Amino acid sequence: MHKIVLLVWAVIGMSSLGFAGGDMKDVEPAIEPVITIEESKSGFYVGLGIAAVSTRDAEISVDWGGTDRQDRLGNFSFLAGYDFNEYIAVEGRYTFSFTHDDQTNMNGWSLFAKPQYPVSEDFSIYALLGYGGVNLDGVNDFLVDMDDTGFQWGIGASYLIMENLSLFADYTFPANDMDGHYFTDPVKVDVDMFTVGVNYHF
Repeated sequence: MHKIVLLVWAVIGMSSLGFAGGDMKDVEPAIEPVITIEESKSGFYVGLGIAAVSTRDAEISVDWGGTDRQDRLGNFSFLAGYDFNEYIAVEGRYTFSFTHDDQTNMNGWSLFAKPQYPVSEDFSIYALLGYGGVNLDGVNDFLVDMDDTGFQWGIGASYLIMENLSLFADYTFPANDMDGHYFTDPVKVDVDMFTVGVNYHF
């Protein structure tokens, strides 16, 4: 009986030692998770574009081949904007003629909200919705003058060719049934503009 008691105490002692010492293997250090911070796509940008412009009486449909009551102009367009994120931006533009038919000149300004959708990492499509003004002197020697403001809109696409440089192309409508004058008679005027250019993103 005495031997049995000693054996029981020996087993209990070995069990206690096992709990106290535990596993003697080396414990590997915990692996800390790697946190990656995505670079923000928002920021300022500036751009320069060259535009083909059609100015005409609103009763005449656009015809890039030319009509008796339509002028085809070449314009420079300067723009600046801010991307809040990859889906929305704001943009301002200023445009003026550098080549023209029959001494017609056009300049204008625009302020746009710019909803955009990234089709891929480098390619996006967008719309332009906003307000602006157009100053137009003459429509193909018809002495039409216009200096008016109103709703403006357009659609376009952009392609990132380098880290900070993108190409863009868009079709905008700076004037739709805007009020002008032919001598002393009122007339409605339309202006369409196709622009291609580059944007630099800061």
